[in-house]
Amino acid sequence: MPAETHVSQEKPDRAEVLQIIKDRLAEILEMEPSEINEGDSFQDDLDADSLALIELVEAIEEELGERSVGFRIEDDDLEDLKTVRDAVDYVVTRLG
Repeated sequence: MPAETHVSQEKPDRAEVLQIIKDRLAEILEMEPSEINEGDSFQDDLDADSLALIELVEAIEEELGERSVGFRIEDDDLEDLKTVRDAVDYVVTRLG
């Protein structure tokens, strides 16, 4: 029997994507996930700088890359992600 090259899992739903983003962002910003709201602006509400957002992108790609082979957030799209909701919507759309 051939070995599985990746673990097959269902795509996460919107609520799960939101939780992944909140959990990873909380780790990066050293705060509680419960302090992060979907409507929060990365810059204005959470004081997340560009380095924190790059770390978030890498964490999301790593987490979702295990579920959806080759999942990537394009560098050109980063400037459009201003809020937690923007990031969730983007990821959900990319996952299809």
